[in-house]
Amino acid sequence: MSAVHESRRRSRPTVARGSTRPTSRDVAQAAGVSQAAVSLVLGDKWRGRVSQATAERVREAARDLGYRPNLAARNLRLGRTRTVLLVVPALTTEFFAGVYTGAARIAAEHGFGVVLYPSPEGIGPARDPFASAQSALDGVIASSMAADALTAIRGEALPLVMLDSDPDGSLGAATVNLDIADGVRQAAEHLLSLGHRRFLHLAADVPSWTFEVRARELAARLDEVPGTTVRTTRSPISIEGAVSAAQAALAAPGDRPTAVICDDDQLAAGTYKAARRLGLRIPDDLSVTGVDDLALATAMDPELTTVHLNAELFGERGMRALLAVLEGRAPESGDIPVRLVLRGSTARAR
Repeated sequence: MSAVHESRRRSRPTVARGSTRPTSRDVAQAAGVSQAAVSLVLGDKWRGRVSQATAERVREAARDLGYRPNLAARNLRLGRTRTVLLVVPALTTEFFAGVYTGAARIAAEHGFGVVLYPSPEGIGPARDPFASAQSALDGVIASSMAADALTAIRGEALPLVMLDSDPDGSLGAATVNLDIADGVRQAAEHLLSLGHRRFLHLAADVPSWTFEVRARELAARLDEVPGTTVRTTRSPISIEGAVSAAQAALAAPGDRPTAVICDDDQLAAGTYKAARRLGLRIPDDLSVTGVDDLALATAMDPELTTVHLNAELFGERGMRALLAVLEGRAPESGDIPVRLVLRGSTARAR
């Protein structure tokens, strides 16, 4: 048979007569490979075992036949549910929606599903949402802000990947972090370059590693510049809480700060409201920066200078790390880069 005829034969795969649905044997026959090769390719374990061309041929045959693997049977055979739990704090913004979107996208590519579980009390203990998490899940991805919720859910058996967690003291088999320290340094450098020397740090009142890093890095950078002062005020992560905290700090006796560095965009929004109540103009009288780059950042007037965190990439990396742990591989190393987005909320100090 000529190569042209062989190609045409493979471009029109057919299901064996009498079959109600295509099988892996049908895919193997259509692609001209063994069933073992089909299993490797569709299980995403083909690299180093079959060629790229063979993998493409198998995927094309499966697509043309409308073949779908019997996940229930495969999961039973492998002892897996192919379900992952993503645990986040209930004090979520769209940032954690982005984390979920990224994690779910990578999970779907590998035949996994992701269940989103917000810790009921924001931070603190939570009940196991399953009759038995260890029998219902293959692994857990969790934000450090919801770490206390893991005791009942995870026990000691389920593989765990921590997000925004101290790599030297993490509960997980792997950690995935944004380079939040560099983000804080970028914001501080920007404000220092504009001549600001009196700072207010509006800090998130949440006992979490990521906020400890922000405070530590800010203090370290500002300490390097003579004549610089920083006052720290804590606030719940809410606009309402930030209004009260920022207003009290800005109206306190002594020299008023000329710049406010906020741990979160919601805290920055509260600072805007507090400033206006005090008759202060942004950025003429007060420069303000945030962290996250939420949709809120461009809804404010003036638009907020803030550190952009790639939430979807964060979720993707978290899911890839968990897949690596499940397969006995080393996860990708290195923090995810962040960047300062300059907008209208910062200007030269008066």
